[in-house]
Amino acid sequence: MGQQARGKRALRSGYTTGACAAAAAKAAVLCLLGRENPGAVEIPFPDDSRHRFALCRFGGTAQQAMATVVKDAGDDPDVTNGAEVGATVRWLDGGREEKIVLVNGPGVGLVTKPGLPVAVGEPAINPVPRRMIRAAVAEALEEGDRSDAALEVQIFVRDGEALAEKTLNRRLGVIGGLSILGTTGIVRPVSAKAWTDTIEASMQVARAAGLTQVILATGRTSEAAVQDRLRLPEEAQVMMGDYLLYALEAAKRQGFSHLHLAGMWAKLIKAALAVPQTHVRNGALETRQAADLLADLGLEQQAALEFRTANTAREIYDRLKTMQRDDLIAAVCRKAREQAERWSGLPVQVYLVTSEKGVVHVAD
Repeated sequence: MGQQARGKRALRSGYTTGACAAAAAKAAVLCLLGRENPGAVEIPFPDDSRHRFALCRFGGTAQQAMATVVKDAGDDPDVTNGAEVGATVRWLDGGREEKIVLVNGPGVGLVTKPGLPVAVGEPAINPVPRRMIRAAVAEALEEGDRSDAALEVQIFVRDGEALAEKTLNRRLGVIGGLSILGTTGIVRPVSAKAWTDTIEASMQVARAAGLTQVILATGRTSEAAVQDRLRLPEEAQVMMGDYLLYALEAAKRQGFSHLHLAGMWAKLIKAALAVPQTHVRNGALETRQAADLLADLGLEQQAALEFRTANTAREIYDRLKTMQRDDLIAAVCRKAREQAERWSGLPVQVYLVTSEKGVVHVAD
């Protein structure tokens, strides 16, 4: 796959689970047609380009066949990188309207909640991967002069159910395995799109469940602490990661009426400073910025100068606790709330969370 520059590093692009499933499906059909193992198959992509995939496994009979590929996600930090994605195909009786029937096999989930691109009760194979799989299968059938044949195509992912536990699938209502995803067939390394797509999907599920408020959390610890306090339905939990501005604007677009924003100290300082994306790769929090903010909020000048030399935001928090300046901690939380409300146009409650004590302050 290609490379994209980032600073002085060159990061490799990779392939989506949808592209891998399409390649495996084409190979499985070729096997069903009696072809020998070609070692690799080429399939069409949505942009009309063509890409070649090496095969991992290939075998079967004239009645049922199977093939797999190993997903290469490039440099994207994806839990499915290295996963074996496969397809099992078998002939169906003719005379049916739908010639290529897609079903989920082991490791591929089933949709159980509304609000996702796929209807409840359907395999968790998104629309573009469905089209890619059908196009790849149709190519193989045409090569074998069997264009009118009817096939069942079962998509599976080895160890997919275990991998799915590392994702938000269960919360989104995808049960039993992974989702087969992708809109272009290509995974762009360290792309924001996977996060923003998940934020949108989570909010759509929440709205489809009739919810009017959600928890926006920067991480699992913050989310769990606030959920333990609020006891909202599972669908109300939206993992926004570092995409603060995006999540707040999305909540407004989706029509929610109230937001609960959960984060740890460093993230809330960044929110108070109106930093739209809170990951360290977009700029480490300089303690001088935090010190200046605290000075604006009432910290004595000498203390603010000393805070400028702090090593981390956590050190600043510990110093404030030692000084018994909970008033300044509360002021930072209020400032974060004001900024969140400015960006979202909605009422927001802000929850400061620590890993040791859970929720330690609420700004409402």
